[in-house]
Amino acid sequence: MPDSEAVTRLKVAIIGCGRVSEKHIRAVSGLSDRLTLCALVDTNPDAPSNLLSACKKKIKKYNDVKAGMKSYIDYKEMLRDMHPDIVAITVPSGLHFQIAKDCLEAGSHILLEKPMTMSNKSSRELYELAESKGLRIAMGHIYRYFPIVSLLHEDMVNGAFGKVGHGSVIVRWGHENDYYQQAAWRGTWKSDGGALMNQTVHALDLMCYLMNAEATSVNGMIARRFRNMEAEDTAMGVYTFGNGALCQVEGTTATFPKEHEASFYINTEKAAIRIALYKGKPSYSIRTAKGKNLAFKYLRRYIKQNGLSYLISVAKNPHYGIYTDLYKSITTGTSPVADGRSGYLAVDMVLGFYRSVLKKNEIELPLPNEFKIEEMAKLEL
Repeated sequence: MPDSEAVTRLKVAIIGCGRVSEKHIRAVSGLSDRLTLCALVDTNPDAPSNLLSACKKKIKKYNDVKAGMKSYIDYKEMLRDMHPDIVAITVPSGLHFQIAKDCLEAGSHILLEKPMTMSNKSSRELYELAESKGLRIAMGHIYRYFPIVSLLHEDMVNGAFGKVGHGSVIVRWGHENDYYQQAAWRGTWKSDGGALMNQTVHALDLMCYLMNAEATSVNGMIARRFRNMEAEDTAMGVYTFGNGALCQVEGTTATFPKEHEASFYINTEKAAIRIALYKGKPSYSIRTAKGKNLAFKYLRRYIKQNGLSYLISVAKNPHYGIYTDLYKSITTGTSPVADGRSGYLAVDMVLGFYRSVLKKNEIELPLPNEFKIEEMAKLEL
């Protein structure tokens, strides 16, 4: 960073003005003592102003935010003009790689929505490029930033729960057919993927984070049952982890849209951990062998460490936690909680799953060679 003022207040540009971008703007405006929104970019020239208008009642100092930023239709022009410290990339998944690479080459840290890219090779390339340049990649793996998750991870690493036996993750994130008809790229193999790549990838990342291990193999099955899309609307499979634990996964968009659910279960020697999000409401249970629930103990510990206002902000918008963490990472030289390596490994987990579907057998991870999701187009669903 060039000077002390720039270090204390970093410039943020957002490329892509779709639905998720509102969460980014709310988070950046909520951290106005550390971040400032300098630019919005979208190939649709009306998209930036429409996005800002949609955020008007949800962000602080709206007039200041609007006055302090510029709109662009060409992200390369924006990079040359603004030299942002951080670029958030919220475009369709199939466009992630080239834009992220250009931003890193321009010297910007990036916040990249999931999935990182659509191939394991390109994800690894971004991770290694950032490492070589001393830049940070923060992934939009929002579940890592849920309250108390970081403390559970810390205690898992320290051995407080003993050996991990197995886990399970369920992502029932229903979308009707009109969701896929909103844009031609939705639900396609080339640009989006199905329930596993789009809705379940950051849930798989959370299981790696909480189980403190990386996947070593996977066996999966997919189907398209109810949704009019190219990719799958339902996926089920089993992962093996390096510590010997097993993890079963169910991911689907073929459920009711008003009943979104993500639930996580981890069985250890000393506790059974349950985290769930149902219709936007979170719940936690960390029960010992004697039936004692430690959830409130963890919640008190989390508030003592971070403060009540931070907990409320993250609970309302996990991107607040991502930006807070990324700012800290940039200014202290540490690694983000959801870093580029986690993004690469999560993509590799999903692509390994898809490859096991094509090969109809168990696949070892990480994948030894490049696998692009568009190879799934040869599969008849």
